[in-house]
Amino acid sequence: MALYSEKVMDHFRNPRNVGIIEDADGVGEVGNAKCGDIMKMYLKIKDDIIEDVKFETFGCGSAIASSSMATELIKGKPVSEALKLTNKAVAEALDGLPDYKMHCSVLAEEAIKNALDDYYARHPDIAREE
Repeated sequence: MALYSEKVMDHFRNPRNVGIIEDADGVGEVGNAKCGDIMKMYLKIKDDIIEDVKFETFGCGSAIASSSMATELIKGKPVSEALKLTNKAVAEALDGLPDYKMHCSVLAEEAIKNALDDYYARHPDIAREE
């Protein structure tokens, strides 16, 4: 069996939504000191819909693939759905990750949640959905 699924390899070789949103409504950054991976997520939100999402990731192939897949899973979706995104959903959408690389999907989940926390901090007039 191959170490990585075709989906992981595709998102690593051809990552979606890479870049920066200069006027982002929310930005989240996370890192893992043990492995050295760093993820930064940028969100553009309008009328409670994530209109655009971009990421910058410094890390291994699994970290890049997890970032890419996570952005695909929340783009165009309501904020309430993005808040419910789990690392397990990211890993499943990638057709699995090796156990020792599951922390990459955790980073993707945390980066999105941190970006949403930042969004709500910047917009205190918007009621947070859970």
